[in-house]
Amino acid sequence: YKLAIDWQQHANSTSAHRLVTSHLRLVAKIASGFRGYGLPYGELIAEGNIGLMQAVKKFEPERGFRLATYAMWWIKAMIQEYILRSWSLVKIGTTASQKKLFFNLRKIKSRLKAWNDNELSHEDLQVIAQELSVSEHDVQQMNRRMSHGGDQSLNVRVGEDGTQEWQDWLSDDRPNQEEIVLKDSENEYRHDLLVSAMTRLTPREKDIITRRRLQEPADTLENISVDYNISRERIRQIEIKAFEKLQHSITKMVGQQNSDRQKALSDFHQHQ
Repeated sequence: YKLAIDWQQHANSTSAHRLVTSHLRLVAKIASGFRGYGLPYGELIAEGNIGLMQAVKKFEPERGFRLATYAMWWIKAMIQEYILRSWSLVKIGTTASQKKLFFNLRKIKSRLKAWNDNELSHEDLQVIAQELSVSEHDVQQMNRRMSHGGDQSLNVRVGEDGTQEWQDWLSDDRPNQEEIVLKDSENEYRHDLLVSAMTRLTPREKDIITRRRLQEPADTLENISVDYNISRERIRQIEIKAFEKLQHSITKMVGQQNSDRQKALSDFHQHQ
């Protein structure tokens, strides 16, 4: 009490230091209760010490409570916040009820002897949800997440010799950025060629080739023949002719572009 008064009224850091160091065993005891979450015990103690220091800072000795009683809540709060931050990159326990669920689920499952990690029986879900005042859906979702454990670093060493990291064994079958850019560039190039070649068709040829080759689903010869009041065979002939014109125009443009590139490259080398 005298140390707390001295710290409160005179900001004597020596008194505060003695209050903190005399309660370090309390921190260690509380931290040991949170060992089951797969986090280093030393880090749990470090976070608990921060909570203890906050408790000493805000302690009001004139209220008549022991520092240990008051500090216990600060210590637990800091350790729990640390676990929630570190256990998963995806936020969990953002509300008071979710935090209560996260930190009490294992204890209640043990009491109910619910050993099946992945799924809980309907009866167990009801009991846990009622006891913690949360929905059965929340219980099921939290149980599934906790059953898979927290996030693991991609730099965890694996293998017998420990020379490789977990990320070395991960593969991504998706195209890399270079392939995506190249494909997009190629598609854009072909689109520009087609648009330019289409300008060399007559309006009727352009309409027929668009309806027969460039739209999904393709229009029928019957529909187009009715629109133009000509036979289906004539529509087919126009389509073939228009397609051949497109091929010829595109081939000619590609050849001209290749020729221009060769000339530009030749001029560059001459200047060099």
